[in-house]
This record gives sequence, C-alpha cells and structure tokens, in this order.
Amino acid sequence: MNSAPSEPRCNHRIRAREVRVIADDGQQVGIILTSEALRMAQERGLDLVEVAPGAEPPVCRIMDFGKFKYQQQKKQQEARKKQTVIQLKEIKVRPKTDEHDYQTKLKHIRRFLDAGDRCKVTVFFRGREIVHKDRGLTILSRIVEDLGELAKMEQEPKSEGRTMTMLLAPQPKK
Repeated sequence: MNSAPSEPRCNHRIRAREVRVIADDGQQVGIILTSEALRMAQERGLDLVEVAPGAEPPVCRIMDFGKFKYQQQKKQQEARKKQTVIQLKEIKVRPKTDEHDYQTKLKHIRRFLDAGDRCKVTVFFRGREIVHKDRGLTILSRIVEDLGELAKMEQEPKSEGRTMTMLLAPQPKK
C-alpha cells in the first residue's frame, strides 16, 4: 500500500533509528530506539505515528492512527464549509442609459456588494458614442458617489477600445 506524501509515516514505515516518543496520554517518554517505541505502541494496541519528521530526532506519538485520520478529515471538511468564494460580477451600462435603468443597475450593484462579491462596471460605447468618453466617466463617478460608504474603488476607470471599466469591492465591515 503506497501512502500519500501528506500522510504521516506510521509503525514500520518510520525510517529513523531513534525517535522522541510522546505517549498516548501526552506524557513525554524520551528518546528511545524505534523498535522499542513500536513495541510500546503494540502493547497498548495503538500505532506509532511520526508527527514531526523534520525534528532531530523525529517526534513520534503513540495514538490510534485511524481515529487521527478521521479527525483530520473532519477538520478539513469543516474548513471547506467555512470558506467563502468571492465572485466577480459584471454590470454593463451605456452612456445613454436612462435614469430608471441606471437606478435598477445600481440596485444590482448594491446587492452584489452586500453579498460580498466584487463588481466590475463596464460602460459600452457604440458607434459615434466613443467620442464622448467624458459621459462614460461621468456615469462611473456617479456610481461611486451613489454607493458612498458601501463600496471602495479597487481599480480606477480605464478605457480599452470601445469599453471603459472600473472595479468595485465591498468595504470591509467594522
């Protein structure tokens, strides 16, 4: 059976001649031969597990290896459950976006920021609208102004071809 590299060595897989042993009740036994430590673990019906292979000599603990692996798996599962994924949402507006549409898009941006997601606001220019980049900048600065304390500008408005983009992030909660 080939074990994963992240899994600690256990019982006969421990290569060191001498190891520092910690008993199952947490008491330090001291530095003894690996064969002696293995015998002690077998007498108690437990495993000898290498917990600090980088130490000199390696530190081994007498414990139930199956139970130890189960507890580690549960900890990883719990950590995965608690982590949050921050997404990047995008809202597209035009220089001629009407007031009601603007308010609707602003409401969507608020909802994204409240959920903890970052929001990319893009202004699209079509045809001859590209001449009026100042209107796009006005819309983006108005969005930042209207959001106020809710968002911080993570990336200044920048123009690329027929689009102008700006990145907003939620303000850290106090």
